[in-house]
Amino acid sequence: MRTVATAFRLQLIFYRHHPDLLVPLLTAPLYSVIFTMIIRHNGRTDLLGQSSLAPFYMSLWWFALFSGGWIIQTDRWEDTLQYLVSAPANFSAVVFGRAAATMVPGTVAFAETWLFARYVLDAPVTIRHWPLLIASFALTLFATAATASLLAAVFVLARNAVTFSNAASFPFYLLGGILVPTALLPIWLRPLSDGVFLSWSADLLRGAVKSGPVPHAAQGLLMTALLGVVALIGARLAIAGVLHRVRHTGELSLR
Repeated sequence: MRTVATAFRLQLIFYRHHPDLLVPLLTAPLYSVIFTMIIRHNGRTDLLGQSSLAPFYMSLWWFALFSGGWIIQTDRWEDTLQYLVSAPANFSAVVFGRAAATMVPGTVAFAETWLFARYVLDAPVTIRHWPLLIASFALTLFATAATASLLAAVFVLARNAVTFSNAASFPFYLLGGILVPTALLPIWLRPLSDGVFLSWSADLLRGAVKSGPVPHAAQGLLMTALLGVVALIGARLAIAGVLHRVRHTGELSLR
């Protein structure tokens, strides 16, 4: 845990010295305006609440992909990756700690998006189920950080992590049901969305701003936590396998 905490603080220092990494905090309100205008123009006011909050998930996933990808790529460019790998600290813990730090601006994105939707766009985003919101939000941050750690195992060997990140953004926006519920997706896509933790988390967030009971809330929380744990275990195994390979092939410092 000490290694995770240290790596967490290290990544926050990067944000302080490189504020350009926080660009999604500027674009999230703009996306809220665009989505809200589209939904209102088409008369789907029933989707107004989730569409106005969709930029939060987009920002969160952006931080996980691009911050996670640039962590490894920047270390390669600076020739510091080999030092991190050879240090006595567990490299998987370092990766997870730094990935967890990317959730901090993601949390800011939620507050920003909610306040903008509630008081500027006059969207129906009043929180009606606080315990559900807090539980689902915490599990979402954990699952996102764990998934980012898993992707980081790929970034260790990727020649261009940013290209990989670009390719992994919009498919997850779709399968995660970020803008619209996955029930509106084509039937053949719905089974794939069950394996994306964002789809469960997005349903919980939608339920937290709706009146009345939230169906399958316990199942959604369990699946979000389970997929996060699976991603974290996969990240540890993948990073261990990748490091074993690159130590024998000498590919660690390739740019």
